[in-house]
Amino acid sequence: MPAPDIRAFTHFGFIPLPNFSMIAFTNAVEVLRMAMYLGYETRYRWTVLGLDGLDATASNGLSVPTQRPDPADLPDIVFVCGGIDVETATESPMLDFLQALAAQGVALGSLCTGAHALAAAGLLDGYRCTIHWENAQSLAKAFPKVDFAQELFVIDRDRYTCSGGIAPLDMMLGIVAPRLGPAAVALIASQFIHEHVREEGARQAVPLSARLAHAQPALRDAVQLMEANLGEPLGLDELARLAGTSPRHLQRLFRKDLGASPLRYYLELRLHRARELLRQTDLPLAQVAADCGFRTAAGFSKAYREVFEMAPGAERRQRH
Repeated sequence: MPAPDIRAFTHFGFIPLPNFSMIAFTNAVEVLRMAMYLGYETRYRWTVLGLDGLDATASNGLSVPTQRPDPADLPDIVFVCGGIDVETATESPMLDFLQALAAQGVALGSLCTGAHALAAAGLLDGYRCTIHWENAQSLAKAFPKVDFAQELFVIDRDRYTCSGGIAPLDMMLGIVAPRLGPAAVALIASQFIHEHVREEGARQAVPLSARLAHAQPALRDAVQLMEANLGEPLGLDELARLAGTSPRHLQRLFRKDLGASPLRYYLELRLHRARELLRQTDLPLAQVAADCGFRTAAGFSKAYREVFEMAPGAERRQRH
């Protein structure tokens, strides 16, 4: 399915599943409200949909009213809003409805765990998508045709998936940006005291305990040391000594559980941090390189190109 013209989106639909995440839902809606409040757009509107038209109750106990879908007035894009116990909250009539929307050319998205519903309906097969980190591993096993990414939000053609929490704020700002422009996005973000708008490709901050829940303590300790020493990288021997193991054993643990050597994993960790700084701050390139443990700008640029297939300066220019 080709990507729709994101600038044409004016009518947004939200389907709150039982026990949906209120913070994810409201962060998404508030971007649209603020765009209208500030006078940047008068045609934005949103509809909260429910197949039965009854109130939908969030995981925090609060409820929002819904209305039955109007076939003559379908939104341009519809987001499934998930939360806890999403497997039991996703029933066959909802899957049928989502499939019908897709057949009519409606763009589809998800907030928090809502990607489960899209995947269960077969609407993410062959797509990149994301979901809250707590559910990513189980869904990747359940839906092998879906490419799950550990990113805050993913836009792949006509699918717009988001990890949840406050990340919908960033995704919606990215969605309205082509229509409203960067100045409007910056002002909308400032109204929410949101200093750095995170762009597509930014990773979820998955806790170490969740990422390596079943790993040996030496591996967890080594990764924790890496994350705490990005600006002054430790050597393999030092990492192994501080983690209480041998360099050879540490090499085996990294390859077994993380699919990379310790030094390669460490390098990519530093480069992803550099990418965040390039996208979210105005620090000079030399400062970014130094803060991420690179002694020379040339070495930083070479490593950055190898991983991200673009120069650090080009990454920075994409912000503007």
